[in-house]
Amino acid sequence: MKKIDAFNHIWPEKFFEALIAEIGTMTAITKRSGDVPMMTNLDRRFEVMDMFGPEYQQILSLASPPLEKFGAPDVAVKLGRIGSEEMAKLCQEHPDRFPGFIGTVPVTAPDRMVEECRHAVEDLGALGMQIFTNVEGRPMDLAEFEPLYEYMASAGKPLWLHPARAENFADYQSESRSEYEIWWTFGWPYETSAAMARLVFSKMFDKYPGLTVITHHAGGMVPFFEGRVGPGWDQMGKRTSDRDLSVARTSLKRPHLEYFKEFYADTASFGSRKAIEHAIEFFGEDRVVFASDAPFDPEGGPMYIRETIEIVDALDISEELRAKIYHGNIAALTGLKL
Repeated sequence: MKKIDAFNHIWPEKFFEALIAEIGTMTAITKRSGDVPMMTNLDRRFEVMDMFGPEYQQILSLASPPLEKFGAPDVAVKLGRIGSEEMAKLCQEHPDRFPGFIGTVPVTAPDRMVEECRHAVEDLGALGMQIFTNVEGRPMDLAEFEPLYEYMASAGKPLWLHPARAENFADYQSESRSEYEIWWTFGWPYETSAAMARLVFSKMFDKYPGLTVITHHAGGMVPFFEGRVGPGWDQMGKRTSDRDLSVARTSLKRPHLEYFKEFYADTASFGSRKAIEHAIEFFGEDRVVFASDAPFDPEGGPMYIRETIEIVDALDISEELRAKIYHGNIAALTGLKL
C-alpha cells in the first residue's frame, strides 16, 4: 500500500549552506537538526526510505525553528524562498520519492507574506504552506496574519501547523527557562492546542470558509481533552469577571467543538498507538493523515517511520480506512495525484 509521509523534515543542501552563512554558529535546536545526517544528506535519506520499500514516499517540509529565528524579515523571506525552490527541485528530480513539498511562510514580512505563499503554491507547485504556533511569542490570530488565511482559503491549499516553543519559555513564573526540555515534551502539544483554540475563537474559519489546517503530533492535546474542549468551554466566561468572554463562543456560527473537529491531524505520535486511535476517533476517518516526523528519533530517521507504520498496520480498522490514512486523505486534501 502506498504510504505518503505528510509531515517529515529536511534542510536541502543549498538551504543548509545559506542558513550557515546567515547564522554562523549552530546552537540549540539548529545544531540538533544539523547533526542528523538524514536532514542534510540526501544519500542517507534515500537509505532510510529504502528500508520501507518503494511504496513509501515523503512530502518534504523545512525543519524547526521558524524562519524568523534565523534573522530579520528579509532573511526569513530569502531562506523561505531558497527552501521552497530547492524542495521543488527535489520533487522534480525524484518524483517517485517526493510527490510534493510544503513551503514555509515568512510571517515576519507582512508585505511579502502572501506573495511568497503565492510563489510557492502557484509557481512552484507547493501542496500547502507551513506556519508555526506563534511568531516570536505573538499569537497567530492577529489581524496582520489574516491575509495569509484569506489567500490559503482562496487557493484551496492547507496550512501545516507546527509547534514552536523554546527553553526560554519557563514552566514556572519564578524561573527564567524551562527545565528538562519540558518546553518540548509537554510544551509543544500545548502550543498546538492553544493555537487551534485561538484560530477557532477568533472566527478565522467563519471569516475564511475553506481554510484547512493540518495539526502536527495527532492534534496536540485536543483529542485527549474533548470533554474540557466541548462541555468545559460551554461555560466559557464563568471563571472570568472583568469581561464577557461568553460572546467569543456564542458569536460563532456553529458550536465551537465542531470547529475543532474540522482540523486535520497526523499520526506523528512517536510510537503512541493510543494517540493515533484518539486522533481518528476525534477528527474522524477523513481527517487523519500518515506522518512520521522523521528524522527526529533516537535512530536518526528510521525509528518513527517504522513504529508508525507498525501501529497503523496493526490498528483494528478496515483496509479502506487504512488506505485513507496512508495516502487517500492527504491526496483528497491537497489534490495530489497518486
